[in-house]
This record gives sequence, C-alpha cells and structure tokens, in this order.
Amino acid sequence: MTNEQLIQKISSLLPNAACQQKQYVTVKVAAADILQSIKVLKENADLFFDYLNTVTGIDQKNSFGLSYILTSSTHRHTIIVNTTIENRENPEIESLYPLYKTCDFQEREIFDLFGINFKNHPDMRRIFLSDDWVGYPLRKDYVDEVNIVQR
Repeated sequence: MTNEQLIQKISSLLPNAACQQKQYVTVKVAAADILQSIKVLKENADLFFDYLNTVTGIDQKNSFGLSYILTSSTHRHTIIVNTTIENRENPEIESLYPLYKTCDFQEREIFDLFGINFKNHPDMRRIFLSDDWVGYPLRKDYVDEVNIVQR
C-alpha cells in the first residue's frame, strides 16, 4: 500500500483525523478519541497496526503532546499518531495498555517524567523517581533548586 493509499484508507476509517505525508504518514487525532482511533487502526485487516514501537511525551509549553509510532508487521508500513492534551493542571488520557502490552513501561515513564496520567493503566506509578519526588523533570516549567536546572 502506498502512502497515498494509506492516507485514503485511514481518512475513510477516521473521518475526524487529519492525515498528512511527512517522512511517515502522520495522523492527528483528538485526545478523547485516542483509544478508539488506535483500536480501529489495529483491528482493520488492511492496516493491521499490530506493533506499538514507542510512545513519546512532548511538553509544548501550553499543552502536552503524545506521539505513538505504530507498525504493521504484516503490511510493512509505519505511521505516527499524534494527539494533544490541553489540560496542564490535570493531564490525562486513556491508556493503550488494553491494545498493546508494550506500552506498560512507556506510559509509566511519561507519567513519571511529565505527570500525564494514563487512565485505566493497570499499574500507574512512578518508574524512575521516588514516590516522594516533587514535580516532573521533563516539563519545561520544572525547577530544581538543588541542581540548578531551569528550562
């Protein structure tokens, strides 16, 4: 399937998503739709995105972004799914753990370092930092008085 065909197929299945061709096909979906959208991408036989390569958190100053890189081991295509969480005070999004067990530690890492809560994750707790750690070190507004880290 060419990238153009991939965009057409994804656009037909996810009419509210914005698709574009960059280095990879990139799909932008609303945070509220992330679990359902990725479930469609995984379960559709023509796409079959059965492997979650990675989940990356991004502090965009006024919001948080998440990028999911998905690959179909059957069809040999890869896409990037992006979403934005607008609420910086209480950032949360549905966990993809029900679809991909590989996101277990990746979502916990993002929780630990950005403070984004993944709803319905079976073990949402810090993975690197101690439970009494205050703040989230990868946020742009994080200040560490001891180590003089300012962003």
